[in-house]
Amino acid sequence: MRWIALPKIALGLALAALAALVLIGINEAGYRESSRALEDISEAQRARLALNELLQDVVDAETGQRGYLLTGEVRYREPYDKAVTEVGGNLANLRELYAARPDERARAERLADHVARKLAEMDVSIRLRERGSEDAWKFVLTTDVGREEMNAIRTEANELIAISNRSLMVSQTQISKSLGLARLGIALVALAGLFAFWLYLRQTHALRLAGERQQEALQHERNALEAEVSERTATLAELATHLQNVRETERGFLARELHDELGSLLTAAKLDVARLKSRLADSPDASQRLQHLTELLNSGIALKRRIIEDLRPSSLSNLGLVASLEILGREFAERSGIAVEMALEPVTLDESRQLTIYRMVQECLTNISKYAQASEATIVLKNYDNHVIVEVSDNGQGFDVNSVRPSTHGLAGMRHRVQAANGKLMVASKVGEGTRLSAMLPSPRR
Repeated sequence: MRWIALPKIALGLALAALAALVLIGINEAGYRESSRALEDISEAQRARLALNELLQDVVDAETGQRGYLLTGEVRYREPYDKAVTEVGGNLANLRELYAARPDERARAERLADHVARKLAEMDVSIRLRERGSEDAWKFVLTTDVGREEMNAIRTEANELIAISNRSLMVSQTQISKSLGLARLGIALVALAGLFAFWLYLRQTHALRLAGERQQEALQHERNALEAEVSERTATLAELATHLQNVRETERGFLARELHDELGSLLTAAKLDVARLKSRLADSPDASQRLQHLTELLNSGIALKRRIIEDLRPSSLSNLGLVASLEILGREFAERSGIAVEMALEPVTLDESRQLTIYRMVQECLTNISKYAQASEATIVLKNYDNHVIVEVSDNGQGFDVNSVRPSTHGLAGMRHRVQAANGKLMVASKVGEGTRLSAMLPSPRR
């Protein structure tokens, strides 16, 4: 019996070794393919960045040119002069990036030619303006040369950006394939392990003592595997939390950039329009157009503020959680036409948990607007001795909780965000009876 069992053990070991070699080979191939794909993604991103900067430089140059032509003041030429000095560097970057790609390099050269002609056209008009040739620079400005060159620049740049996007998609597909191969390798190893375990069970009746030792070793490996799985699960949870924090950080950074950069640009434009309006008071048609432009700038400023608030609510740090939720509910009601009733108690929470509650309520209101078909919604915030309860409910069509995937309606994101704050998310809904989401988060003891 012992000699019969030994070939089975050897067969199991051979299968395990073969599966391990296959897994190593698949993982190594996937690693190399993924590395190449990541390099292609990085190169495509650099190309897109250079193209976007080039387009922005041309637009800035055109803006500076128009400002100088209209006003004759040198300070309005600053964007033009700065952009002209930066265009050459961006074109050089593009030539370097496309050095090994003949088709893209040819497009980049055509783009460079169009940019050169556009800059030459702008330089001619500025020189004529400096010489005081009023009719000449106006004639140059009214020709279609500049517009045609600008359209050509956008066309070539957009085509190169599209090529970069296609390269990104191909690289992402390659990474997905590599991950699929890795999954296949893990499945093969798992199947080989199960088959080896079956062989082990077949021999236990002949080798009882050896079987007991093998069982102890298997139990040890199982415990180690469970510990590893728990560790990996905790690592993934930490990674998800980190990515969530990075996202909030990036949103905060983008909000600050919009506030500082775009806000100053729109405000400066508004001030310039006001100055022009005062100088053109005798021209009703110009005043009317400037008034329309002022209204457009005001709309742009309002849109900028709304985007900033969606990215990173300033009211949360300036006014507190309760005031922020009141503003969020009121704006949602005005925007969606859904009546919102709020019962909010003051709470004492750190900034992270306040943001968790705010994002949860924001996501709930978004889902209500998209899916619930509700006419009323309720936001409740209750403060207890050692925890806080937040509830968002509606009288909409509801859904079957048991038949909906956990990732539907953003529930997975909300659940992870609440759990990351050591809280618990609960969902209650029935078809035709509305939906209620409630979260319990710990709070400092009073």
